[in-house]
Amino acid sequence: MARTTKDTKTQQAPAAQQELQAAGQQQPATTEKKPSASERFTDMVMKQYQSMGAYNFTNRERQLIRNYFICIDQMLQRTEAERLRKNANNRDHKYDNDLPYTWPNLDLPELAQDLAHYARVGLDMIEDNTLFPIPFKNNKGNQYTITLMEGYNGIRYQAEKYALDPFRSVTVEVIFENDEFRPIKKDSKNPVEGYEFNIPQPFNRGEPIGVFGYIEFDDPAKNKLLIYSKDDVLKRKPRYASPEFWGGKKKVYENGKPVEVEIEGWVPEMYEKTMKRAIYGSKMIPRDPAKIDESYQFIRRREAQYTEIAIEAEVLEKGNREPLTLPEPEPDSAPAELPEAPAPEAPPAPAPDEPPADLLSGIQEAVDTDEVPF
Repeated sequence: MARTTKDTKTQQAPAAQQELQAAGQQQPATTEKKPSASERFTDMVMKQYQSMGAYNFTNRERQLIRNYFICIDQMLQRTEAERLRKNANNRDHKYDNDLPYTWPNLDLPELAQDLAHYARVGLDMIEDNTLFPIPFKNNKGNQYTITLMEGYNGIRYQAEKYALDPFRSVTVEVIFENDEFRPIKKDSKNPVEGYEFNIPQPFNRGEPIGVFGYIEFDDPAKNKLLIYSKDDVLKRKPRYASPEFWGGKKKVYENGKPVEVEIEGWVPEMYEKTMKRAIYGSKMIPRDPAKIDESYQFIRRREAQYTEIAIEAEVLEKGNREPLTLPEPEPDSAPAELPEAPAPEAPPAPAPDEPPADLLSGIQEAVDTDEVPF
């Protein structure tokens, strides 16, 4: 009886082992990982770019494209929620926006080309104040075009990468009415351009009255000082500037009635942002023609086209409702800056010139969905 039991176990062992081996052989087929939405998006972007010529994307560029997908996907979710809220609050629903902010409603071939070039330049959308996606409804059909606006950190990165004469450091300071500031211009007595800046009342500096930027080079004789007065800053204020950032009056609803309230905003930070966009620009820090590549040139051309897209979108949105006022052209000395999207007013922001916190918080791999058309 004991031997029979032993024989039975001996016969069962190979059978069980064979089943485990068979299951192990089948396991790769059953556990094969399906490409995520961000991986499929990255492949789509690379294929779209490579259709115009062979190019091997680096691992860093691939990661940047995946970051673009995550940030744009979260932007679409946030903007879609705002679209639904605004539609629900419209008294006249003929003005509703009936086009959802979803991936199938984007001009994907154009977006793929743009993102490939931004990845080659090296701008990371996840990094603060580097690159922002802004959707506009286009006239090619029932679609949205995603325009890409560089923040001041994106401009700084390009200045460092493409500078004709690499710089050591850049200082930007807001000048308040109780501060002491004296510029020192380069002349026959002063071989180096510079400044004197003191803050005698650090806790009572008064209102901002200007801002300066100072570029230092290895050769001090090349140092540059740029000064903006309050009027200079306000001339560069975006046409659709949000009162949450720039301060001023904002229309809110109380008990169902519109009222105007005064918003303090982040005015000193806006002065600083304006100067950073200027001081890192190509006028103050010339680019090296030997370093400029195809993608840098492409991005510069797209900036002008983005402005046209913004104006075109405003025509579509407001053409049948109110007179259209186009943005006034800025002087040649002003840094190129897109007008902010004519979008619904956003809730108070926790910091100036940044996307809302929910865009960058809790970033993780996007869940696969059949609604993503790639």
